[in-house]
Amino acid sequence: MTESAIQTQLDPSTLDGFEQLHAILDGHLPPAPIAETLGFVGFEVPERGTAIFELDPELRHYNPIGSMHGGVFATLLDSACGCAVHSTLAVGEAYTSLDLTVKFLKAVTVDSGRLRAVGTVMQRGRRTALAEAKLYDGRGQLVAYASSSCLIIA
Repeated sequence: MTESAIQTQLDPSTLDGFEQLHAILDGHLPPAPIAETLGFVGFEVPERGTAIFELDPELRHYNPIGSMHGGVFATLLDSACGCAVHSTLAVGEAYTSLDLTVKFLKAVTVDSGRLRAVGTVMQRGRRTALAEAKLYDGRGQLVAYASSSCLIIA
């Protein structure tokens, strides 16, 4: 069976959140368009409640002051928080972000090396979830931190 045949046969509404994310990783469902827009180079969901995104800083990510734009930081962190929550969803559940608070700790440039955003669910209730994400540069130094509240929709 070809990849396109598998993709058309897989119904994401029958999968829980962890299974949906792994279907994306396995190529059975398409990735989120933002991944291509920003150039994400890595995506992992090692366990329920954890999601990891990677990106190599490029000049196209820069702001006018010569470093990576805060919106790129925020998108990586939001993706890590959101997918960490997504990985905990039951079949039929969805989520939406209620807020995202970002702390920028260090400038990032093309010399910073591959960025790694690690998102973790801190608390998951019936109606809300709290997640955090930490963004590390290629040397393993923390460059940004975020927390996010998400509404669980049944």
